[in-house]
Amino acid sequence: MSKQQYLIFLDRDGTLIHHIPYLCDPEHVQLLPGVKHGLKQLKAAGHLLFLHTNQSGVGRGYFPLQKAVECNNKMLKLLDDEIPLFEEICIAPEHPDKPQIYRKPSPKFALEMCKKYSVLPDRVIYVGDTPSDLLAAKNAGGTAVGVNTGDGPLRDKLRQQGLDKIFTVFDSFEEAVHYLLSNT
Repeated sequence: MSKQQYLIFLDRDGTLIHHIPYLCDPEHVQLLPGVKHGLKQLKAAGHLLFLHTNQSGVGRGYFPLQKAVECNNKMLKLLDDEIPLFEEICIAPEHPDKPQIYRKPSPKFALEMCKKYSVLPDRVIYVGDTPSDLLAAKNAGGTAVGVNTGDGPLRDKLRQQGLDKIFTVFDSFEEAVHYLLSNT
């Protein structure tokens, strides 16, 4: 049986880099353990990778969009790959109390990428550290895996929302990647 290509959407803060509330200083960007190797493994397996990050600090007026871009650029520099790992990057700057366009759990970015890359939504996978990351996949018609590497225990957050039976959660990014490579 041949492996199929998936569109894998990755959250930034708490998933790929250490979670710092309203991060806007590139000097504070630090990769989480196993991220660089894990992303390269997913890419080598033929999957298309996308970065999808909520940045409500922009919508709240805490910092300009350019600061979020600079933090992304610092992360990309730390990944130090010869070829771009991400096909596309989406920064969702919406304030949580304002109309949502790209802010997760909105599936808009994922559905646009499905159309652009001619992939059905059931080939969407989100990896993230919050319920909204995982719900973006569900809302798009895909699947998700959680990582317990962000701001507080994801399993507890899912349990509080009655979502703990829906999503699989791993304690590290490396474990999540291993699971994805074994099941895609």
